Amino acid sequence: MDPHPRPRSALSGKSLREQILLQPKGYIGSVEKRTRKFWLCEGIYDSFVTQREVTYVPGLLKIVDEVLIYAADNKQRDHAMDTIRVDVNVAKCRISVYNNGKCIPIEVHPEEGVYVLEMIFGHLSGKCDRDVEDDEMARRRSGYGVKLANIFSTEFIVETADGPGQKKYKQVFSENMGKKSEPEITGYRKGVNWSWTMVTFKPDLAKFNMTCLDDDIIALMRKRLFDMAGILGVTVQVVFNGENNLFRGFTDFVCWHTTKPLPTKELPWFCEKVNDQWEVGVSVSEGKFQQVSFVNKVATISGGTHVDYVSNLIVAHAVSFMKNEFQWANIKDHDLKRHLMVFINLHMENPTFCSLTKEALTTPQEDFGPELKFSDRFLGNATGFLMNAWDLAKRRW
Repeated sequence: MDPHPRPRSALSGKSLREQILLQPKGYIGSVEKRTRKFWLCEGIYDSFVTQREVTYVPGLLKIVDEVLIYAADNKQRDHAMDTIRVDVNVAKCRISVYNNGKCIPIEVHPEEGVYVLEMIFGHLSGKCDRDVEDDEMARRRSGYGVKLANIFSTEFIVETADGPGQKKYKQVFSENMGKKSEPEITGYRKGVNWSWTMVTFKPDLAKFNMTCLDDDIIALMRKRLFDMAGILGVTVQVVFNGENNLFRGFTDFVCWHTTKPLPTKELPWFCEKVNDQWEVGVSVSEGKFQQVSFVNKVATISGGTHVDYVSNLIVAHAVSFMKNEFQWANIKDHDLKRHLMVFINLHMENPTFCSLTKEALTTPQEDFGPELKFSDRFLGNATGFLMNAWDLAKRRW
């Protein structure tokens, strides 16, 4: 529940933008600080990640994430896209997210009479998103999406360059999307293959009860870019404040989570791309089930039905094997699950979440599509990991 709910009378006559600003929790999550554990790459040149507590404002992370996911989604539009770059200027409280590749056409919408880009970034109707995107991306963007970052920013600048069209677009929004400049259209002649989009924004920190971009929120921004390097695969380079990420692809992503600083022993792990929908990694945890999962690039930090589905399949196979091969009749699913760590990269149509903050997937298992079938090699490795971890823990008892 919102700790400071607004009475209906306070919202009467307000525009949707004003209602969002008055009731942020329903759209971007809490604007109060909270503390929870995250897996972080403290330095982009580190070869491992560590788990630590982070104090942050979920709403601020949400609006940054919306811009980052918007950039990453361009890979679906243009498979030749190969760069995402994030630059954070702490002193000026300014964040820039750049991606290359095909851009939204710089043209006026035939019915609405305004530029398509203005509608996508600065109008809450969602109509233009549905008109110009393909089905998958329309479903993603027909909500408020990146517009939420505009609404919760004091300044929001959209720039895009269209190589084939030889035009460049720039528009500045300000005062929480309350004001906007006229689009500035200029010539652009750097070649037909040289298109890009960049969003630069200054979060309205007062609305998040903050005075600056602190170290923890910077660490979470780096983490989300780190996530994208794993999700998008080997063809996309991610850059954070001028530093190139050292790995690409989900297999590397899993490996870095299981690599430990010396003299700690590296954890066993295995990763499998099951099909175009599922990519799953497995390792062991120390006495408590853990998960790192994504649905359509969204970090489901609280798990959900996809995590339950995958972990239950792995554990059920391991328990069955141990009972049949070793007659360990008393072993239960929960005995093994607490030693399991799973990594999931899921792509699906029409996912449903527990809330607009999308921390947990709620889509029923029967709506995931074809049955998930792991290879014998994957299940064999996962079972071996769990057997060894369970046996080691049992000896410690």
